[in-house]
Amino acid sequence: MKPAEAYILNQEEPYRAILLHLQLIIEQNFPEVNLEFKWKIPFYYLEGNPFCYLNPSKKKKYVDVGFYATHEFDKYNELLISEGRKKVKSLRFSSVDEINSKILVSVLAEANEKKEKGFWKKN
Repeated sequence: MKPAEAYILNQEEPYRAILLHLQLIIEQNFPEVNLEFKWKIPFYYLEGNPFCYLNPSKKKKYVDVGFYATHEFDKYNELLISEGRKKVKSLRFSSVDEINSKILVSVLAEANEKKEKGFWKKN
């Protein structure tokens, strides 16, 4: 088992359920992503570039799906949270029921489009 998968499975509820649901949505819609364990959290890479990360915050009681983004998103930008972060925006979920897969997939697709247009730099 990969370290990122073990990390997800070892989370307490409701974080484990949220992370597993997010993992399913991401991997079904973007089968070419690679799940890695970077900076002590699950991190998806696409073509060698950071795509998004999954970060449970037990103190604040949500899971962040974070994106490196120094730009505005064309769709759903109002739902993305930056909280003073200059290079990261995220969608936050406190329960599986809050996850709108249509919105998540749309934001992921736009993040991928921005990557293809050179908005991201390869690590």
